[in-house]
Amino acid sequence: MSLSLTIEALGAKGDGVARPDHGEPLFVPFTLPGERVSVERIGSHYAAEEILIASPERQVPPCPHFGVCGGCDLQHASEPLYRSFKRNLVVEAFAHAGLEPEVGDLIPCAPASRRRAVFSGLREGNKVVFGFFESQTNRIADIDVCLIVVPAIASRLADLKALALIVADRKRPMRMSVTATDAGLDIALSETAKLTDSLRQSLTAFALRRDIARLTLDGEIILESRRPTIQVGGIQVGPPPGAFLQAVASAEGAMAALVAEHLAPCKATMDLFCGIGTFALRLASTGAVHAVETEASALAALDLARRGVDGLKPITLEKRDLFRRPVMAKDLSKFAGVVFDPPRAGAETQARELAASKVKRIAAVSCNPATLARDARILVDGGYKLLSVTPIDQFLWSHHVEAVALFQR
Repeated sequence: MSLSLTIEALGAKGDGVARPDHGEPLFVPFTLPGERVSVERIGSHYAAEEILIASPERQVPPCPHFGVCGGCDLQHASEPLYRSFKRNLVVEAFAHAGLEPEVGDLIPCAPASRRRAVFSGLREGNKVVFGFFESQTNRIADIDVCLIVVPAIASRLADLKALALIVADRKRPMRMSVTATDAGLDIALSETAKLTDSLRQSLTAFALRRDIARLTLDGEIILESRRPTIQVGGIQVGPPPGAFLQAVASAEGAMAALVAEHLAPCKATMDLFCGIGTFALRLASTGAVHAVETEASALAALDLARRGVDGLKPITLEKRDLFRRPVMAKDLSKFAGVVFDPPRAGAETQARELAASKVKRIAAVSCNPATLARDARILVDGGYKLLSVTPIDQFLWSHHVEAVALFQR
């Protein structure tokens, strides 16, 4: 049975929100505020059957897979509406925490700029379905075009699908993390069919034939014909297989510039959740840095990268689980500045130690405005002034947004 609804706003995940008879909100993907739509209920979700009255902010989505592939949420929205939506995600998250900071305009990212993507694949008979999961389902949308990834990945989708056919099984979707590096594609596979001698031989032959820089399966290197490297502030870094790195190089540069400018007066800084050195290597151009990270492989990459680089100030390294063992306030107080860039869960325990410290300047980076705002509330309650928040787009056409918050005691 169809239902006619008026879309009142965009929800946090980019869905249109309607409140029939001012009741509970209904979420309708791929709709825009002001539109009148005919919808049908599919399980617990609603889907638009027809746009009865379209918003003037509606545009033709550039990707032929949009609406089926769940990788993008907002290709149908005009650029002004899209940018406003992402900025408002940050504004509303901080307002929910009782904070009203100065929130800058969204720093955009361009299409064809994402250097890392995670694909899925599932074998169906003698074929494989390869791409991203469909919106609100556990089905994989089979794609042959992707407008968000860099050309080095987009031009190799057929090769990636052929690789998925080799390793995927029928029981569960396999995962394929693909990174475009200076040396070529770095591919990390997981949740695949069992690695047998025969499969290993097939993967080795494939990697050689298709000129893959490095191919790993569950962390084991199958073949490394060239050491994958990326540039971090002009320094060559070799990320471990499947390592976290910022998805878009220009977004990383924007984040790093904000952090570096804010912490420039600090002669000694601490980089918490430092990863492969996204901030530490840049900050070390002007002052000593103590870098802390849980993953030993990421620290090893940072350690190797810093060696032999002329002009760098000392970088000391510490392996530490900051969720279980946060750096205590008295140890933090030895540093004039701190930057922290935690996973989506944020850094609540660490933020409490920072709030009790004497650190003069703090830069907080996050891909989750809600947990960033929560941690900011802790710092403000501890005596810090929240100077500014800058939203940064590196997940184009999705509902995800990055942000950098700057604090001063």
